[in-house]
Amino acid sequence: MGDEVNSTYVVLGGHVEADKYRLLYFLIILTIYILILCSNSVIVYLILIHQNLHEPMYIFIASLLLNSVLWSTVIYPKLLIDFLSEKQIISYSACLLQFHMFYSIGGSEFLLLAAMAYDRYVSICKPLKYSVIMSKTTVSILLILAWILPASQVAVPAGLSANKKLCSFILKGVFCNNTIYKLQCVVSRAQIIHDMVILINVALLPVLFILFTYSRILIITYRSSREVRKKAAQTCLPHLVVLINFSFLCAFDVITVQLDSDFPKTLRLIMTLQLIMYHPLFNPIMYGLKMKEISKHLKRLFFPAKQI
Repeated sequence: MGDEVNSTYVVLGGHVEADKYRLLYFLIILTIYILILCSNSVIVYLILIHQNLHEPMYIFIASLLLNSVLWSTVIYPKLLIDFLSEKQIISYSACLLQFHMFYSIGGSEFLLLAAMAYDRYVSICKPLKYSVIMSKTTVSILLILAWILPASQVAVPAGLSANKKLCSFILKGVFCNNTIYKLQCVVSRAQIIHDMVILINVALLPVLFILFTYSRILIITYRSSREVRKKAAQTCLPHLVVLINFSFLCAFDVITVQLDSDFPKTLRLIMTLQLIMYHPLFNPIMYGLKMKEISKHLKRLFFPAKQI
């Protein structure tokens, strides 16, 4: 039964007039993918080579941007192949792998943002203990947990789905997300509960933690000097904007599955492309422009003549 399911091919039915606009789709997605790789990699490179950026805050930013590259790589190469293919298909086993990688890396995004929030909290609220609390060991542990915890938890529903009987072979999307549940004949209550637990662990709890830490930062900085408030705003605002942006996109990913056939196919494709295009480009722009030290190194890299 398991071998039969795993050898099954699924049609990616979310494409709109792929034959007619094949080359246009390919060029747009290829351009966006190159921009994502370049923009994120440049900032990661700057953080690696400059000693003054070897601080926990910038290490977390580099990890977040690397996470965006990984997240995009899970989707874009397959998407580019599909636009050049006559049929947009994927094996069910490969679909489950993409499903696993998409949500485990997405979960890592929330946990990395939570780690960044904790770093800002310690820096602003406990500055005298910062170097002790945010040691290299602490940073390493937080990074490892951010990548391992979601991957290990999402592996369970992916593994359970491998042997599920399929009653449909047309996926209403251009890549494998939680719409794969619509292919299965039966989705058990235990599976739904387990997915809700994962959602709480890797998304809801980190978001609540982030909101709590930033509320504490807001209360403490409100009582402090203007300089402290300015510093807090410069370092915390980009993180909050990225969190809000990513949270809305993830909420859309969940909602579209519930709407199912009531959601227009063209609109679904447009919104899906927003999810995979907008956020990976938004992060480097936000951190590159709003983080003072990173912005300074970017100007030196691209406009060296003006620094003389």
